[in-house]
Amino acid sequence: MTLEGLPVVTLRGAVSMANGFPLLSGVDLELAPSSLTVLVGANGAGKTSLLQLLAGLIGLTSGEGTVLGFDLARDDRRLLRRHVGWLGHEGSFYDDLTVAENLTFAAKALARPLDDLSNVLARVDLEGRRDTIAKALSAGQRRRLGLAWLLVRRPQLWLLDEPYASLDDEGRTFFDALLGEVIERGATVVVSSHDPLRSAQLVPATLTMVGGRVVTS
Repeated sequence: MTLEGLPVVTLRGAVSMANGFPLLSGVDLELAPSSLTVLVGANGAGKTSLLQLLAGLIGLTSGEGTVLGFDLARDDRRLLRRHVGWLGHEGSFYDDLTVAENLTFAAKALARPLDDLSNVLARVDLEGRRDTIAKALSAGQRRRLGLAWLLVRRPQLWLLDEPYASLDDEGRTFFDALLGEVIERGATVVVSSHDPLRSAQLVPATLTMVGGRVVTS
C-alpha cells in the first residue's frame, strides 16, 4: 500500500534483464499520487517493459525501486499486483466467460464489492453486452471490458499500454474522461501512447524513453 506523503513510484538506476538482454537499462523515475504520466518513444524504447516492472510482471535485476510501498527487489511481486491495474494489448479477462462473469470474478478475486455492476457496465457502454462471452466482443468492446475490469478492481496505480488501440474517436474521448475521473478519485495513472490525450482537462507529465531509459521529461 502507498504511504501517505511518499511518492507512488520511485526508481533509481532500475535495470531489468531477460535472457541476458536489458529491457530497462537504468531508469530513474518518481511519480506523485493522483498524477498522470504519458510515456512516449519509439517501438522497443522500453515503454512496455517499464509498465510491466511497475505492475510486478517482470523483476528488478539491479538498482532500487518501490511501488506503492512495495520494494521491487525484496517483496513478493504477487502482493504488489493486487494493488495495481494493468491493461496491456490483451485484456486480463477470460474469453470463455461473459462480460458480467468476468467482472464478478475480478471483484471476488480481491474481495471487492460488486453492488454497482450495472453502473460499471453503463460507464463503459457495455450494458447490452452483459451476457455476451468476451471472445464474441469486438476489439473496441474488449478494450472497454478491460477498463471495466480495472474499475471493478479499484487499483491505486493504473498502468495502460497503448489504451487507445481499437478505440474510435468517441471511444478515445470516453477514455480521456474516464482517466480524469479516476485521477480525481486519487488514482495514479501511467499511459504508454502514440496518441495525444484529447481532453483539455488532462495535463500529463510526458516522459520520453530511449534505449530502456527515461531521457527527458
